[in-house]
Amino acid sequence: MNKLDHLFQNNRAWAEKIKTEDPLFFETLSAQQQPEYLWIGCSDSRVPSNQIIGLLPGEVFVHRNVANIVIQTDLNCQSVIQFAVDVLKVKHIMVVGHYGCGGVRAALDGSQHGLIDNWLSALKDICITQRDDLAAVEGENRVDLLCELNVKAQVANVARTRIVQNAWLRGQPLYVHGWIYSVRDGLLHDLDVTVSSAAQVAPELRVTQFEPTTSVTQ
Repeated sequence: MNKLDHLFQNNRAWAEKIKTEDPLFFETLSAQQQPEYLWIGCSDSRVPSNQIIGLLPGEVFVHRNVANIVIQTDLNCQSVIQFAVDVLKVKHIMVVGHYGCGGVRAALDGSQHGLIDNWLSALKDICITQRDDLAAVEGENRVDLLCELNVKAQVANVARTRIVQNAWLRGQPLYVHGWIYSVRDGLLHDLDVTVSSAAQVAPELRVTQFEPTTSVTQ
């Protein structure tokens, strides 16, 4: 059986490099994590969150799934957001998509892909509501436009969660950003859809009464 020994060798080399640069790095890291950022991104292996923004382990809390989708009934994602906001007290949530996303492409092509089609139904809903804009472009430009529209929709979904709105009601500083990454050149782009208060959420979706959360510790 292949034990992937080369990956363990890579790990040891990486750990030694870090300790050479900062002998107390792992000792400090193991004591507590205090990130200021939550990254909600795509599972695509070409989009490594820490490296893209030049941060070390412990500096960014991460949740990833296919096509960086935020669904209110996804307890995995919602639990990550709650832990990040209520326990870690992150100041920034970045929803980060990327151009050429395979999940986005699959939502557009009309083919059956199996179980993943259920997950991508959220993207198909965006295709319906934004059909005119999408119809105005073709080919890869249509894929990239839907990648951007998806990020904007997921920023709105994060902002409408009770977790985030309760934080704002408490007076906790919290910003939800929408970014997109280009695999072609390695650069991030801000889509200028940052939400920082309930006033930017549709009135019908606002939480108006503070809801205490269950105490959770690290």
